[in-house]
Amino acid sequence: MFTPKYPPPDTAPASVPAPAPTPDHTPVNLTPAQAPAPAAPAPASNRPTIQLTPGTTLALVGGGTAVVLVVGAVLVSMLLAVAITGMSIAVT
Repeated sequence: MFTPKYPPPDTAPASVPAPAPTPDHTPVNLTPAQAPAPAAPAPASNRPTIQLTPGTTLALVGGGTAVVLVVGAVLVSMLLAVAITGMSIAVT
């Protein structure tokens, strides 16, 4: 009952000879194209600088704290739900 059932083997011939290629064009010798030179890095004076004011820093810290608290609350509530479900199944 649990033994595998294999399909019958194919009746096609084992190998079919491939037709010989017929040259209908002359080969062209292509030389490899040179890779373009890498671009020079921009000088440091052209790069925009990020300036953090005390208000911006406070907003970033507050936003990060809020994200950590929300994610932590979600994870703790999921863990609590799993624990309560496990206890109720164990009691029943």
